[in-house]
Amino acid sequence: MIRTRTISAFLAAGAATAALTLSGAATATAASTNDAPPSYSGPKIAVGAAVPASLSAKAAGCWYSGSHWWCNNRVGAAVYKPGVLEVVGRMYSNPSWFTCRSDNGGHVGGPHPNRWEWTQADNGAWGWMKDTDISSETDPLPVC
Repeated sequence: MIRTRTISAFLAAGAATAALTLSGAATATAASTNDAPPSYSGPKIAVGAAVPASLSAKAAGCWYSGSHWWCNNRVGAAVYKPGVLEVVGRMYSNPSWFTCRSDNGGHVGGPHPNRWEWTQADNGAWGWMKDTDISSETDPLPVC
């Protein structure tokens, strides 16, 4: 019972922190092409990819489990079409899984100002999620 309360309190604090971080990004009304996610021509599904031995199953922030990288994210976060700032789906699950990251996308702010993560939205569409929509540290994810 104590452990459940501790985890719940931790998750609530993480969600509140993520909401505060994201509040500035949500007020933007016009997006330039510099804000678009990176283009992606890699594989659509990266299942069974080798995990470097230097990374533990539970890295600080995002963690690897069941052939996916899992991260805590903002519920309802947009998933964008590669190369353009067009929403193709939303992520209502938390945590959610991601396959890789790219630091070559449009400016999103935060500690990784040009970082986006490749994932599959809840509607099945593949695309990029802004790093600022993820409250876990995304450094452990492999580079796309």
